[in-house]
Amino acid sequence: MNKILSCKKIKCILYKKPNIKSEHLKEMIFGEIFVKLKEYKNFCYGYTQYDKYYGYLKKNCLHANSIKNNFLINSARAYLYKNNNLKSKTKKFLYFNSKVYISDIKKKLSKSNVGWIKNTDLKSLKNIKKINFIENIKVFKKTKYLWGGNTIDGIDCSGLVQELMKNKLIKCPRDSKEQENFFKRSVIRKKVKKGDLLFWKGHVAIAISKKECVHAYGPLKKVIKVKIDSLISKLTKKSLKLSSIKRPL
Repeated sequence: MNKILSCKKIKCILYKKPNIKSEHLKEMIFGEIFVKLKEYKNFCYGYTQYDKYYGYLKKNCLHANSIKNNFLINSARAYLYKNNNLKSKTKKFLYFNSKVYISDIKKKLSKSNVGWIKNTDLKSLKNIKKINFIENIKVFKKTKYLWGGNTIDGIDCSGLVQELMKNKLIKCPRDSKEQENFFKRSVIRKKVKKGDLLFWKGHVAIAISKKECVHAYGPLKKVIKVKIDSLISKLTKKSLKLSSIKRPL
């Protein structure tokens, strides 16, 4: 019987096999939902509810949680406070896009299921509009490149796209190949505008204007801003031809 579980740690790795030495497929963050299909020793096998990505998670990353989250973290890191006092800050924090349940909203802090959080770090799920998904792209400025990463500690090219989409409650697959197939509307190079996605085999970049884009680039080991034409030329020299440009919204 399938069981709905929630990620209880600030982040957890989804593995390809029930072994911590196997490939890291992606990361789940606090409050995200995992559908368990079966157990294998210290692992649960199933899929992430948001994008139906199948893999193995360690059992100690998950718990049964009946609380319906109503806010998400809208900053790079949201530190937790012991009580409704800015002087009670702890070293604990939640990552961008973590989901929490807020039960009491005060002037500067709100009470969540894991502690008090600054109001400026929170966004009500019911107030999120599915527009301008790159609004918070600066959250990941100069974030290091990490294969399978989904946080400011490390992220890859398709993970960057997914986290920005997730922040606006927009459905988006995890891998660039699936993203290219999922978003149907194609545009030509001279029509590129802010928010368009540029795809190559195994890679994706996000246009922030007609001339510039942002991407998590493995060879430079970080998230960078570059000229679109320069990137196209650079990758073409590496035998990677621009395969498509998609407009997700």
